[in-house]
Amino acid sequence: MHRSLGDGGMPLLGALGLTFESYGQGWAEAAWVPTELACNPQRGVHGGVFGTIHDAAMNFAVNSALESGDRAATLEVSYQTIRPAAAADSLSVRGEVLRLAKQVGYAESAVHDAEGQLISRAAATFLLRRKAT
Repeated sequence: MHRSLGDGGMPLLGALGLTFESYGQGWAEAAWVPTELACNPQRGVHGGVFGTIHDAAMNFAVNSALESGDRAATLEVSYQTIRPAAAADSLSVRGEVLRLAKQVGYAESAVHDAEGQLISRAAATFLLRRKAT
């Protein structure tokens, strides 16, 4: 998992301005300074980009909680944007596991601004592919 720090192993995330900085058992944290690529023509972060950022943070969190060789795939993501964000804003992102069952995992994530105000939140369901024992 340590190799996934930075852009999470996905150049798209780096291009959007996301940098994973730390993780632990069932959580992942990132700094996000949205680039112009993440924004619409009015320089606001595009709604779909929030979905991508949330999915990445929750997926990182879920995978950090799994045994080596196990994998997770997103089944469903739901997110809400509470406040707008713009290019060059300093944001923080945290994904966290709520529950891991045998075949399904549940996670949530949040994006906050530099003052700690909630910008966006999400919840997701993941299919867990466990290695044969």
